[in-house]
Amino acid sequence: MGSFVQFSKGKSRKKILMLCGILFALIYVLYSLNFVPRSENCFAREFPFPNLTLIDVQKATIQPLSGRNIFFHETSCSSDGVIKLNARQACAIESAARTNPNWKVFALFAAPVGFRNKTELPLLDALHHYSNINLRFVNLTTYARDTPLAEWMQSGEIFRSKYMNSHLSDIMRYLTLYKYGGTYLDLDVIVLRSFDELEPNYAGAESSRWVAAGVLNFESEGHGHQLAEMCLRDLLINFNGQDWGNNGPGVITRVLKRVCSTQSILLMNRQRCGNITVYPPQAFYAINFDDYLQFFEERWLEQALATVNRSVVVHVWNKFSKDKKIRVGSQVAYGVLAERYCPLVYKASGKFF
Repeated sequence: MGSFVQFSKGKSRKKILMLCGILFALIYVLYSLNFVPRSENCFAREFPFPNLTLIDVQKATIQPLSGRNIFFHETSCSSDGVIKLNARQACAIESAARTNPNWKVFALFAAPVGFRNKTELPLLDALHHYSNINLRFVNLTTYARDTPLAEWMQSGEIFRSKYMNSHLSDIMRYLTLYKYGGTYLDLDVIVLRSFDELEPNYAGAESSRWVAAGVLNFESEGHGHQLAEMCLRDLLINFNGQDWGNNGPGVITRVLKRVCSTQSILLMNRQRCGNITVYPPQAFYAINFDDYLQFFEERWLEQALATVNRSVVVHVWNKFSKDKKIRVGSQVAYGVLAERYCPLVYKASGKFF
């Protein structure tokens, strides 16, 4: 009898160990796959008030034409379907429209959003003062049709990305420039000068290692269109949902290294690269991300303003600076520049910008 009990206990222990082994194996497989839940539902749902939803950019009367377009992309989800822009995003849009009155400015929203009560949206009211600003919806199910990314977008791979909102923005900037041509800008910039001063087809170096993707210009035809297509095809080959920078600056850096036949960002000039300019950091990224506090502390005011004095665009590195509050009227560089280049939004932003 005793031996039978011992045998039963031994058998039970083996079952437990086997079950534990299976459980650990399943956990290992899940982690090995870097499983990320699909999260596209917010982009597919319908807005509760269809008559107030933003117009699909592909169906709108006013279309991006001739390459004199400036594009911003807002790729976050809206929990209630109501259009939202914070003061700094609205400032970027106003500054672009104000310094480029002859360009069409498009703020493109990936989620179906609209207005519920315009009287409660002072920042949007400020933007409505500019006739060249257009707020539009991007239908992700149809936007990539007839482009190299058509099948890839249909696969839903972007929605399994670890950094889905950021990577969707990366995808959309290259896709939009391929479709329409023009200038793409991040939503954490202030535009200081007209883009009329710049020869078409350009990007900007962030450092000696990277060409950044926060300011890009491709013409709608010719060499610019070819560059946009190269960027899309690079995404098809190299997209990595686990790497934050691989699909934005990584794309334009890899493409230009091939086009310019050099691994050195500093050697990328228009003659070597064939009708594309890679501007030095001074043009768009004069204050680097590791010095972003210069925009937010009064002791740096004069130095920061002097540093960006010759810049076309200033980039304030929202990934690092988003929690840095600015009291309206304080003498910090970002606030001073905002009051000068996006005055209506700055005035409408309340106590803090």
